[in-house]
Amino acid sequence: MLETHAVFHHILAMSATEATAEVFFTAFKSLKPRQREAVLERMLADEDISEDIADTLALESRRHQPRQSFRQALKELGIKA
Repeated sequence: MLETHAVFHHILAMSATEATAEVFFTAFKSLKPRQREAVLERMLADEDISEDIADTLALESRRHQPRQSFRQALKELGIKA
């Protein structure tokens, strides 16, 4: 019972967006491997969701790279500002 109370308190401290994400993530983790695969296949088949996933993965892969200015990025891309 104490563990359930701690989880409930943790969820109350979250924003509505975080709480919704937690519910969906917990449900996804509880699925059997074949069920997870089916959910992922449907997500990847949806153009908007698959683009969101690709964007998120691209951002995560660059998270620890040094930051650069907007002007420097334009210069590297050969775009004149």
